[in-house]
Amino acid sequence: MTEPRPAEIEAAAGRIARFIRRTPVLRLEGGDLGLEIPLILKLELLQASGSFKPRGAFNRMLSVPVPEAGVVTASGGNHGAAVAYAARALGHRAEVFCPVATPAAKTSRIESYGATLHRVGAAYDEARIASEAHAQKTGALLVHAYDQPEILAGQGTVGLELWQDAPEATHVLVATGGGGLIGGIAAWYAGRGTQVISVEPEGCPALHHALAAGQPLPAPVGGLAADSLGARQIGALSFAVARDHVAQAVLVPDAAIAEAQRRLFSALRLVAEPGGAAALAALVSGAFQPPPGAKVAVILCGSNTDPAKVV
Repeated sequence: MTEPRPAEIEAAAGRIARFIRRTPVLRLEGGDLGLEIPLILKLELLQASGSFKPRGAFNRMLSVPVPEAGVVTASGGNHGAAVAYAARALGHRAEVFCPVATPAAKTSRIESYGATLHRVGAAYDEARIASEAHAQKTGALLVHAYDQPEILAGQGTVGLELWQDAPEATHVLVATGGGGLIGGIAAWYAGRGTQVISVEPEGCPALHHALAAGQPLPAPVGGLAADSLGARQIGALSFAVARDHVAQAVLVPDAAIAEAQRRLFSALRLVAEPGGAAALAALVSGAFQPPPGAKVAVILCGSNTDPAKVV
């Protein structure tokens, strides 16, 4: 596997355009959200199905033939909802394997889009193994949550849109789980002079650990955002992109993630799930310190949570 080239990300953007939302960019003055610096927010939490994930799901299904058996995936929730949403739009059967503890806010979305939901195991890896066995048995197309070229190219369209709508951005903060979003965005910005910063919860440090070790390896999974950012190991393709094109990888505590959620709701009435607010938490906690004159963009990447847990 190789990293997606800009031309492949542009092709993905054209392929998926009629199925996804071009999410808005919101510019905030210094002092908003309790932060001194002005911010550029990419509101990907307004995407169809409640996260950025349909971009990759649609690109995968529109790039390769889908068999009569349909599609199958494993997910902590958001990717499963995206695959279900995309499969319904394209007329395919969908089977989604999720850990037993996947929040109801996410499993209800999956089922509302008509997919068959299987609750398997305590962690994503157990659901992944079950989904791969299902694909092998039935011939269904496997739509990986993060480690396929078509997935990275689709997620990279978030970066393409941000680059078009906010070309002034000097730094882009991206929440990282398995690596599809950071891999796609970093591939798009490679060589463009904008630094891409990975943000992970302290309890889910898959990329941070991999970069320190020089290779993907198993990492702990736990904490507030584990349902969306809790990959046991960073994807091989995403790691290769991050190693070459991610400027910095920082870790944030759960308390900062929860505070970022509260600030987004209090100031903007935006409901972000913990993983969706994690990138902002890097500024709230001070884990990322912007240099003087920086123009910082933050990807708010998901909203699938119970709003009562945010206020």
